[in-house]
Amino acid sequence: MPDEDSGEEGCVIELSGRERIWRALHHLEADRIGVLDAVWDSTLQRWYGEGLLDGSLPSQVFGYDMTEIRPDLTLRCRPELIEECPEYTIMRDSNGAVVKNWRHSTSTPGWLDHSIKSRSDWERLKWRLAWQRDRVDWGAARDAFDRARARGQFTYYSGAICWDEAVKAVSAETLLLAMTDDPAWIKDMFTTYTDLYLAGAEQLLGAGLELDGAWVYDDMGYRNATFFSPRMYKELIYPHDRRVCSFFRSRRLPIILHSCGQVAGLIPNLIEAGYTCLQPLEVKAGMDLITLKKQYAGALCFMGGIDVRAMAAQDPAMIEQEIATKVPIAMAGGGYIYHSDHSVPDSVSLDRYRRVLELVKHYGRYR
Repeated sequence: MPDEDSGEEGCVIELSGRERIWRALHHLEADRIGVLDAVWDSTLQRWYGEGLLDGSLPSQVFGYDMTEIRPDLTLRCRPELIEECPEYTIMRDSNGAVVKNWRHSTSTPGWLDHSIKSRSDWERLKWRLAWQRDRVDWGAARDAFDRARARGQFTYYSGAICWDEAVKAVSAETLLLAMTDDPAWIKDMFTTYTDLYLAGAEQLLGAGLELDGAWVYDDMGYRNATFFSPRMYKELIYPHDRRVCSFFRSRRLPIILHSCGQVAGLIPNLIEAGYTCLQPLEVKAGMDLITLKKQYAGALCFMGGIDVRAMAAQDPAMIEQEIATKVPIAMAGGGYIYHSDHSVPDSVSLDRYRRVLELVKHYGRYR
Protein backbone atom coordinates (compact mmCIF):
# COMPACT_ATOMS: atom_id res chain seq x y z
CA MET A 1 0.00 0.00 0.00
CA PRO A 2 1.52 3.39 -0.92
CA ASP A 3 2.24 5.88 1.82
CA GLU A 4 -0.31 8.27 0.35
CA ASP A 5 -2.09 9.55 3.44
CA SER A 6 0.76 10.53 5.73
CA GLY A 7 2.28 13.46 3.86
CA GLU A 8 5.59 14.89 5.02
CA GLU A 9 7.42 13.29 7.90
CA GLY A 10 6.58 15.16 11.09
CA CYS A 11 3.15 16.41 10.02
CA VAL A 12 0.25 16.27 12.46
CA ILE A 13 -2.76 14.82 10.66
CA GLU A 14 -5.25 12.11 11.53
CA LEU A 15 -4.56 9.02 9.46
CA SER A 16 -7.02 6.36 8.42
CA GLY A 17 -6.84 3.04 10.22
CA ARG A 18 -5.67 1.49 6.97
CA GLU A 19 -2.69 3.80 6.73
CA ARG A 20 -1.97 3.57 10.45
CA ILE A 21 -1.73 -0.24 10.38
CA TRP A 22 0.25 -0.24 7.14
CA ARG A 23 2.83 2.06 8.68
CA ALA A 24 3.08 -0.02 11.85
CA LEU A 25 3.66 -3.19 9.82
CA HIS A 26 6.47 -1.44 7.94
CA HIS A 27 8.20 -0.20 11.12
CA LEU A 28 7.12 3.38 10.56
CA GLU A 29 5.54 5.78 13.04
CA ALA A 30 2.10 7.27 12.42
CA ASP A 31 -0.23 9.63 14.27
CA ARG A 32 -0.88 7.00 16.92
CA ILE A 33 -0.69 3.22 17.26
CA GLY A 34 -3.36 1.13 15.55
CA VAL A 35 -6.06 -0.58 17.60
CA LEU A 36 -7.71 -3.98 17.30
CA ASP A 37 -9.17 -6.33 19.89
CA ALA A 38 -11.11 -9.55 20.36
CA VAL A 39 -14.02 -9.71 22.81
CA TRP A 40 -15.71 -12.79 24.27
CA ASP A 41 -19.40 -13.28 23.47
CA SER A 42 -20.15 -13.36 27.20
CA THR A 43 -18.29 -10.05 27.57
CA LEU A 44 -20.54 -8.52 24.92
CA GLN A 45 -23.60 -9.79 26.77
CA ARG A 46 -22.32 -8.11 29.94
CA TRP A 47 -21.69 -4.87 28.07
CA TYR A 48 -25.18 -4.87 26.58
CA GLY A 49 -26.45 -4.93 30.15
CA GLU A 50 -24.13 -2.03 31.04
CA GLY A 51 -25.32 0.34 28.35
CA LEU A 52 -23.82 -0.82 25.04
CA LEU A 53 -26.49 -0.68 22.34
CA ASP A 54 -27.92 -4.19 22.06
CA GLY A 55 -26.62 -5.94 18.96
CA SER A 56 -23.83 -3.45 18.25
CA LEU A 57 -20.34 -4.79 17.58
CA PRO A 58 -17.09 -3.64 19.23
CA SER A 59 -15.52 -2.89 15.84
CA GLN A 60 -18.29 -0.36 15.20
CA VAL A 61 -18.51 1.10 18.68
CA PHE A 62 -14.80 1.42 19.40
CA GLY A 63 -13.54 2.22 15.91
CA TYR A 64 -11.03 -0.59 15.47
CA ASP A 65 -8.55 -0.06 12.65
CA MET A 66 -8.76 -3.53 11.09
CA THR A 67 -11.38 -5.92 9.74
CA GLU A 68 -11.14 -9.49 8.45
CA ILE A 69 -12.54 -11.51 5.58
CA ARG A 70 -12.51 -15.22 6.32
CA PRO A 71 -13.65 -18.24 4.28
CA ASP A 72 -14.89 -21.57 5.60
CA LEU A 73 -11.82 -23.81 5.94
CA THR A 74 -13.52 -26.64 7.87
CA LEU A 75 -14.39 -30.19 6.83
CA ARG A 76 -17.90 -28.84 6.18
CA CYS A 77 -19.67 -31.55 8.15
CA ARG A 78 -23.31 -30.92 9.03
CA PRO A 79 -23.59 -29.31 12.52
CA GLU A 80 -25.82 -31.23 14.90
CA LEU A 81 -27.17 -30.44 18.37
CA ILE A 82 -26.62 -33.53 20.52
CA GLU A 83 -27.59 -32.28 23.97
CA GLU A 84 -28.65 -29.03 25.60
CA CYS A 85 -29.48 -27.99 29.13
CA PRO A 86 -29.55 -24.68 31.01
CA GLU A 87 -25.81 -24.88 31.74
CA TYR A 88 -24.28 -26.11 28.48
CA THR A 89 -24.73 -27.44 24.95
CA ILE A 90 -23.05 -30.36 23.23
CA MET A 91 -22.73 -30.02 19.47
CA ARG A 92 -21.21 -31.88 16.58
CA ASP A 93 -19.51 -29.04 14.71
CA SER A 94 -18.52 -28.42 11.09
CA ASN A 95 -15.31 -30.42 11.61
CA GLY A 96 -17.30 -33.40 12.87
CA ALA A 97 -15.97 -32.91 16.41
CA VAL A 98 -18.23 -33.24 19.46
CA VAL A 99 -17.80 -30.10 21.53
CA LYS A 100 -19.19 -28.97 24.89
CA ASN A 101 -19.69 -25.25 25.45
CA TRP A 102 -21.02 -23.43 28.51
CA ARG A 103 -24.07 -21.27 27.85
CA HIS A 104 -23.32 -18.37 30.18
CA SER A 105 -19.55 -18.03 29.91
CA THR A 106 -16.89 -18.18 27.24
CA SER A 107 -14.01 -20.61 27.56
CA THR A 108 -11.93 -23.09 25.62
CA PRO A 109 -14.32 -25.70 24.16
CA GLY A 110 -14.53 -29.08 25.84
CA TRP A 111 -13.51 -31.55 23.13
CA LEU A 112 -15.41 -34.80 23.71
CA ASP A 113 -14.72 -36.55 20.42
CA HIS A 114 -12.99 -35.95 17.08
CA SER A 115 -13.89 -37.02 13.56
CA ILE A 116 -10.33 -38.14 12.70
CA LYS A 117 -8.76 -40.68 15.01
CA SER A 118 -6.39 -42.42 12.59
CA ARG A 119 -4.67 -42.06 9.24
CA SER A 120 -7.44 -44.13 7.63
CA ASP A 121 -10.03 -41.63 8.94
CA TRP A 122 -7.95 -38.86 7.38
CA GLU A 123 -7.85 -40.59 4.00
CA ARG A 124 -11.61 -41.10 4.17
CA LEU A 125 -12.41 -37.46 5.00
CA LYS A 126 -9.59 -35.56 3.28
CA TRP A 127 -11.70 -34.91 0.17
CA ARG A 128 -13.82 -32.55 2.24
CA LEU A 129 -10.92 -30.09 2.34
CA ALA A 130 -10.90 -29.45 -1.40
CA TRP A 131 -11.39 -25.80 -2.31
CA GLN A 132 -14.84 -24.83 -3.57
CA ARG A 133 -15.92 -21.34 -4.47
CA ASP A 134 -18.88 -21.41 -2.07
CA ARG A 135 -16.49 -21.59 0.89
CA VAL A 136 -16.67 -17.80 0.61
CA ASP A 137 -19.94 -16.00 1.27
CA TRP A 138 -19.31 -13.61 -1.58
CA GLY A 139 -22.08 -11.17 -0.77
CA ALA A 140 -20.94 -10.84 2.83
CA ALA A 141 -17.27 -10.64 1.80
CA ARG A 142 -17.87 -7.81 -0.67
CA ASP A 143 -20.07 -5.96 1.81
CA ALA A 144 -17.42 -6.30 4.52
CA PHE A 145 -14.72 -5.11 2.13
CA ASP A 146 -16.78 -2.09 0.99
CA ARG A 147 -17.64 -1.13 4.59
CA ALA A 148 -13.99 -1.42 5.60
CA ARG A 149 -12.91 0.80 2.74
CA ALA A 150 -15.59 3.37 3.61
CA ARG A 151 -14.38 3.41 7.22
CA GLY A 152 -10.72 3.53 6.20
CA GLN A 153 -9.92 0.18 7.83
CA PHE A 154 -7.06 -2.18 7.04
CA THR A 155 -8.69 -5.30 5.54
CA TYR A 156 -7.01 -8.67 5.85
CA TYR A 157 -7.58 -12.25 4.74
CA SER A 158 -7.57 -14.71 7.63
CA GLY A 159 -7.71 -18.41 8.38
CA ALA A 160 -5.95 -21.22 10.23
CA ILE A 161 -3.34 -23.63 8.92
CA CYS A 162 -1.30 -26.63 10.09
CA TRP A 163 -1.62 -27.47 13.80
CA ASP A 164 -4.34 -24.91 14.56
CA GLU A 165 -6.76 -26.15 11.90
CA ALA A 166 -5.93 -29.86 12.20
CA VAL A 167 -6.44 -29.96 15.97
CA LYS A 168 -10.12 -29.10 15.44
CA ALA A 169 -10.65 -32.42 13.66
CA VAL A 170 -7.86 -34.52 15.21
CA SER A 171 -7.14 -34.60 18.93
CA ALA A 172 -3.98 -32.91 20.17
CA GLU A 173 -2.77 -36.24 21.57
CA THR A 174 -3.20 -37.99 18.20
CA LEU A 175 -1.43 -35.15 16.40
CA LEU A 176 1.52 -35.07 18.81
CA LEU A 177 2.03 -38.83 18.62
CA ALA A 178 1.81 -38.77 14.83
CA MET A 179 4.39 -35.98 14.63
CA THR A 180 6.82 -38.51 16.10
CA ASP A 181 5.50 -41.81 14.78
CA ASP A 182 4.04 -40.90 11.37
CA PRO A 183 5.49 -37.60 10.15
CA ALA A 184 4.49 -38.42 6.55
CA TRP A 185 0.83 -38.28 7.61
CA ILE A 186 1.38 -34.96 9.38
CA LYS A 187 3.13 -33.51 6.32
CA ASP A 188 0.20 -34.53 4.13
CA MET A 189 -2.31 -33.09 6.58
CA PHE A 190 -0.52 -29.76 7.03
CA THR A 191 0.02 -29.47 3.27
CA THR A 192 -3.70 -30.02 2.67
CA TYR A 193 -4.75 -27.34 5.16
CA THR A 194 -2.18 -24.88 3.81
CA ASP A 195 -3.31 -25.54 0.23
CA LEU A 196 -6.88 -24.77 1.27
CA TYR A 197 -5.89 -21.53 3.01
CA LEU A 198 -3.93 -20.32 -0.01
CA ALA A 199 -6.67 -21.32 -2.45
CA GLY A 200 -9.05 -19.04 -0.55
CA ALA A 201 -6.57 -16.16 -0.74
CA GLU A 202 -6.13 -16.66 -4.48
CA GLN A 203 -9.91 -16.64 -4.99
CA LEU A 204 -10.46 -13.43 -3.05
CA LEU A 205 -7.54 -11.58 -4.58
CA GLY A 206 -8.52 -12.84 -8.03
CA ALA A 207 -12.04 -11.52 -7.53
CA GLY A 208 -10.74 -7.98 -7.25
CA LEU A 209 -10.76 -7.55 -3.46
CA GLU A 210 -7.66 -5.45 -2.89
CA LEU A 211 -6.79 -6.82 0.53
CA ASP A 212 -4.17 -5.02 2.61
CA GLY A 213 -2.63 -8.05 4.30
CA ALA A 214 -3.11 -11.53 5.70
CA TRP A 215 -3.50 -13.21 9.07
CA VAL A 216 -2.64 -16.80 9.98
CA TYR A 217 -4.01 -18.57 13.06
CA ASP A 218 -1.76 -21.34 14.34
CA ASP A 219 -1.72 -21.72 18.12
CA MET A 220 1.54 -23.50 18.88
CA GLY A 221 2.11 -22.76 22.56
CA TYR A 222 0.67 -23.35 26.01
CA ARG A 223 1.58 -21.78 29.31
CA ASN A 224 5.21 -22.81 29.64
CA ALA A 225 6.46 -23.78 26.18
CA THR A 226 5.47 -24.78 22.68
CA PHE A 227 3.47 -27.97 22.13
CA PHE A 228 6.40 -29.44 20.22
CA SER A 229 10.12 -28.76 19.91
CA PRO A 230 11.62 -26.11 17.64
CA ARG A 231 13.16 -28.99 15.67
CA MET A 232 9.73 -30.48 15.00
CA TYR A 233 8.39 -27.05 14.10
CA LYS A 234 11.24 -26.58 11.59
CA GLU A 235 10.63 -29.97 10.00
CA LEU A 236 6.83 -30.13 9.92
CA ILE A 237 5.40 -26.58 10.04
CA TYR A 238 8.09 -24.16 8.93
CA PRO A 239 7.90 -25.19 5.22
CA HIS A 240 4.20 -24.27 5.19
CA ASP A 241 4.78 -20.99 7.03
CA ARG A 242 7.46 -20.11 4.51
CA ARG A 243 5.17 -20.98 1.60
CA VAL A 244 2.33 -18.85 2.98
CA CYS A 245 4.62 -15.91 3.71
CA SER A 246 6.19 -16.13 0.25
CA PHE A 247 2.73 -16.07 -1.34
CA PHE A 248 1.78 -12.81 0.36
CA ARG A 249 5.20 -11.17 0.31
CA SER A 250 5.37 -11.70 -3.45
CA ARG A 251 2.23 -9.54 -3.56
CA ARG A 252 3.78 -6.99 -1.15
CA LEU A 253 1.24 -7.86 1.56
CA PRO A 254 2.28 -8.06 5.24
CA ILE A 255 1.30 -11.18 7.18
CA ILE A 256 0.42 -11.51 10.87
CA LEU A 257 0.73 -14.74 12.87
CA HIS A 258 -1.62 -15.39 15.79
CA SER A 259 -0.04 -17.97 18.07
CA CYS A 260 -1.16 -18.21 21.66
CA GLY A 261 0.95 -19.30 24.59
CA GLN A 262 4.70 -19.30 25.07
CA VAL A 263 6.22 -19.26 21.57
CA ALA A 264 9.30 -17.07 22.10
CA GLY A 265 11.57 -19.99 21.21
CA LEU A 266 10.11 -20.10 17.70
CA ILE A 267 10.57 -16.41 16.90
CA PRO A 268 13.87 -16.71 14.98
CA ASN A 269 12.24 -19.32 12.73
CA LEU A 270 9.10 -17.21 12.33
CA ILE A 271 11.21 -14.28 11.17
CA GLU A 272 13.11 -16.54 8.79
CA ALA A 273 9.80 -17.88 7.42
CA GLY A 274 8.80 -14.33 6.57
CA TYR A 275 6.16 -13.28 9.09
CA THR A 276 5.69 -9.55 9.56
CA CYS A 277 4.05 -9.51 12.98
CA LEU A 278 3.38 -11.78 15.98
CA GLN A 279 0.17 -11.63 18.05
CA PRO A 280 -1.17 -11.82 20.84
CA LEU A 281 1.82 -12.14 23.27
CA GLU A 282 0.11 -13.77 26.26
CA VAL A 283 1.50 -12.27 29.44
CA LYS A 284 0.39 -15.18 31.62
CA ALA A 285 2.41 -17.48 29.36
CA GLY A 286 5.55 -15.40 29.88
CA MET A 287 5.51 -13.45 26.60
CA ASP A 288 7.06 -10.10 27.52
CA LEU A 289 6.32 -7.30 25.06
CA ILE A 290 9.15 -5.01 26.17
CA THR A 291 11.78 -7.75 26.06
CA LEU A 292 10.62 -8.93 22.64
CA LYS A 293 10.58 -5.39 21.25
CA LYS A 294 14.13 -4.74 22.41
CA GLN A 295 15.33 -8.07 21.07
CA TYR A 296 13.62 -8.04 17.67
CA ALA A 297 13.00 -4.35 16.87
CA GLY A 298 13.10 -3.86 13.12
CA ALA A 299 12.92 -7.60 12.40
CA LEU A 300 9.41 -8.38 13.66
CA CYS A 301 6.36 -6.29 14.54
CA PHE A 302 4.23 -7.04 17.60
CA MET A 303 0.54 -6.84 18.40
CA GLY A 304 -0.88 -7.36 21.87
CA GLY A 305 0.88 -7.97 25.15
CA ILE A 306 -1.52 -5.92 27.33
CA ASP A 307 -2.53 -8.07 30.28
CA VAL A 308 -6.30 -8.57 30.55
CA ARG A 309 -5.88 -9.37 34.25
CA ALA A 310 -4.83 -5.75 34.76
CA MET A 311 -7.92 -4.62 32.83
CA ALA A 312 -10.15 -6.53 35.24
CA ALA A 313 -8.30 -5.56 38.44
CA GLN A 314 -10.25 -3.66 41.09
CA ASP A 315 -7.58 -0.98 41.21
CA PRO A 316 -7.85 1.06 37.97
CA ALA A 317 -4.26 2.24 38.40
CA MET A 318 -3.06 -1.23 37.43
CA ILE A 319 -4.20 -0.99 33.83
CA GLU A 320 -2.79 2.52 33.46
CA GLN A 321 0.56 1.29 34.72
CA GLU A 322 0.39 -1.66 32.30
CA ILE A 323 -0.24 0.59 29.31
CA ALA A 324 1.99 3.48 30.38
CA THR A 325 5.02 1.24 30.90
CA LYS A 326 4.63 -0.95 27.82
CA VAL A 327 3.13 1.08 24.98
CA PRO A 328 5.73 3.91 24.76
CA ILE A 329 8.56 1.36 24.46
CA ALA A 330 6.71 -0.97 22.08
CA MET A 331 5.61 1.82 19.73
CA ALA A 332 8.99 3.51 19.32
CA GLY A 333 10.05 3.45 15.68
CA GLY A 334 6.75 1.86 14.65
CA GLY A 335 6.10 -1.86 14.63
CA TYR A 336 3.43 -2.07 17.35
CA ILE A 337 -0.38 -2.43 17.26
CA TYR A 338 -2.56 -2.48 20.39
CA HIS A 339 -4.43 -5.68 21.26
CA SER A 340 -5.23 -7.39 24.54
CA ASP A 341 -2.90 -10.28 25.29
CA HIS A 342 -5.53 -12.67 23.98
CA SER A 343 -9.16 -11.51 24.15
CA VAL A 344 -11.22 -9.44 26.57
CA PRO A 345 -12.95 -11.65 29.17
CA ASP A 346 -16.28 -11.02 30.87
CA SER A 347 -14.51 -9.91 34.06
CA VAL A 348 -13.88 -6.54 32.32
CA SER A 349 -16.68 -3.97 32.59
CA LEU A 350 -17.74 -1.70 29.75
CA ASP A 351 -16.55 1.39 31.61
CA ARG A 352 -13.16 -0.19 32.32
CA TYR A 353 -12.73 -1.18 28.67
CA ARG A 354 -13.57 2.32 27.53
CA ARG A 355 -10.88 3.54 29.90
CA VAL A 356 -8.41 1.04 28.42
CA LEU A 357 -8.91 2.48 24.94
CA GLU A 358 -8.62 6.04 26.25
CA LEU A 359 -5.29 5.15 27.80
CA VAL A 360 -4.08 3.34 24.68
CA LYS A 361 -4.82 6.36 22.50
CA HIS A 362 -3.27 8.73 25.06
CA TYR A 363 -0.01 6.84 25.59
CA GLY A 364 0.04 5.58 22.01
CA ARG A 365 0.13 8.96 20.29
CA TYR A 366 3.34 9.78 18.46
CA ARG A 367 2.97 13.55 18.29
